[in-house]
Amino acid sequence: MEIFSSYNLIIGASLIVVLSFWFNGISKKTNIPSVLMLIVLGIILQYALKSFMPNLPNFDGALELLGIIGLIMIVLEAALELELKKSKIIPILKATAIALLGLIGSAWVAALILHYFIEDMSIQSAWLYATPLSILSSAIIIPSVSGLSEHKKEFHIYESTFSDIMGIMMFYFLIGGLNPSEGTGVTAFAGNIALTISIALIASYAIILVFQRIKSQAKQFLLIAVLLLLYAIGKKMHLSSLIIILIFGLVIANVKLFFPGKTKVFLESERIHQIYHELHIITLETAFIVRTFFFVIFGITIVLSSLFNLTVVFVSLLIIVSIYIIRFIILKLFLGKDITPQLFIAPRGLITVLLFYNIPKEAQVATFESGILLFVIIATSLVMTWAMIKDKRKMNTLLDEIDEEVMERNEAEDILNNTDDHEIENMEPQDNTLKASKGE
Repeated sequence: MEIFSSYNLIIGASLIVVLSFWFNGISKKTNIPSVLMLIVLGIILQYALKSFMPNLPNFDGALELLGIIGLIMIVLEAALELELKKSKIIPILKATAIALLGLIGSAWVAALILHYFIEDMSIQSAWLYATPLSILSSAIIIPSVSGLSEHKKEFHIYESTFSDIMGIMMFYFLIGGLNPSEGTGVTAFAGNIALTISIALIASYAIILVFQRIKSQAKQFLLIAVLLLLYAIGKKMHLSSLIIILIFGLVIANVKLFFPGKTKVFLESERIHQIYHELHIITLETAFIVRTFFFVIFGITIVLSSLFNLTVVFVSLLIIVSIYIIRFIILKLFLGKDITPQLFIAPRGLITVLLFYNIPKEAQVATFESGILLFVIIATSLVMTWAMIKDKRKMNTLLDEIDEEVMERNEAEDILNNTDDHEIENMEPQDNTLKASKGE
């Protein structure tokens, strides 16, 4: 029987989606990232498939395609939830600074570790390998922080989104450095960003003005197709395409801010609200599906034996320790004392894998073990899981203490009221005024 027949693929894909939905439910109750469960499912499928066929097909192409679409959907999903107000400026700037410093600091230390401990690893290649390992995973963070307080949840959405974008920009800037003839200095890089932002704003206004006039109900996937087209063309032009997706999401989510004063006459408010609402739902659903299959396929491609290599374990632990030390210093500087569970919410995931598969051949190092990638992803996700569970227990304990205090206060008030009533009943008739004050 052909294991990859059409009906078998439909059955398998459907069961994976059902299991992923179930994993999300488990994740909300236990704070264990659903991504970890999806990777484990992929590993189980890997061994199940190997029992039927010794040589598995190459999934690298599917993994890259799913990673790109997933990245676009996740950033768009995050941007649609970002509300731009004057009161949000400081939190946004603070989260951006933390994301940037964390990215550069973690990449610098990780590059030194890789350069020193991995044979034949040049410092330039080390920076390329270190950058994916230094980017926060919004694919893991955003679905996982829904139970935190509003300001902490917002901080993690801002930080992880900006870490994704700046990490990707930094990665491709480093790749540009491999070909000095193309002119990718700081000035050229700044010009690239300015050009990308200009194109993003023009495209965002054009899309909103055109799509609000489309009367057809089936236009959301047309809109997503246009965004994917812009992203791909931007990549071909060596632009920071993810900025286009981010800015479009921000514009449509904060349309009143981008169409101030008399420019509001160009808007059809009801249609814009409908487009935003429908796009938000479709983006959420698409991100869920793409994320599901990306991490399952990643699990299928994992070589577990590499995790038991002593060099892999040692190098991975050094990188992980450096991540949290650098994060502790930065959060202390910017946030003060209240840095839990934020300190431990620093998982690596989708973008780490995606960028790893995009390292150019001329920068690839044969002695680098991909197990380092897997070890860091799993370890940082487990640390986040532990921190979220601990924070949840702490919150429950705090709520229990508040309930106990309220109950004790109510009991004390009841005793006091009963005592006062008893004393008033035993008073002489001349104390009628005091009785009246009690409402008798």
